[in-house]
Amino acid sequence: MLEDLTAGTAPEAAFPTPLRDPQHLFEHTLRGWDPQQDLWVFGYASLIWRPEFEAHEERLARVHGYHRSLRMRSRINRGTPEVPGLVFTLLAGGSCVGMVYRVPRERGHEELQRLWLREMPTGVYDPRWLACRTAQGPVKALAFTLSRSSPSYTGPIDDDQMVRILRDARGRFGTTLDYLLATADGLRKLGIRDAEIERLAALACRHGLS
Repeated sequence: MLEDLTAGTAPEAAFPTPLRDPQHLFEHTLRGWDPQQDLWVFGYASLIWRPEFEAHEERLARVHGYHRSLRMRSRINRGTPEVPGLVFTLLAGGSCVGMVYRVPRERGHEELQRLWLREMPTGVYDPRWLACRTAQGPVKALAFTLSRSSPSYTGPIDDDQMVRILRDARGRFGTTLDYLLATADGLRKLGIRDAEIERLAALACRHGLS
């Protein structure tokens, strides 16, 4: 159970009231994974430069039907309730190039629990098993997506508002700006070009933020 792994994590008061029950979502997501098979996870932002689990294989992968977008509010990790920051998510539409990570089946359940504590303390994401295309063949991987009906979805953000967020938003893991630049750097090192991320990094530079 997830409760067995919460010792030593941030106190409950550090997190907002869960939007949905993370345990229920965990159990529902588990039903999409065959424990006789290795676990695959799709990373598109911080899981690329800070995966926090040991994968036995990594592959470049493309997901169709979702795109990477800096449109999810962060009130803890990269901002506060008073000054919310932003983190990347997968929104429906388009496609996204990232990485898939293979975790051996004997460690799959344990690593998935750890990943849940990191990504799903408030149940904000819609976890989905997505078809990922790789040079070595297709795999089905777990990805964390967001619905546009979620209260954490920001909607469109103009450049003036984005600059204010990049300048002011800071949470327990650092600033939204640092998160954006770390993601941009991680993608470049893999040879992944994301035009919108590069545009936002250039926007921050023009305003003297980086």
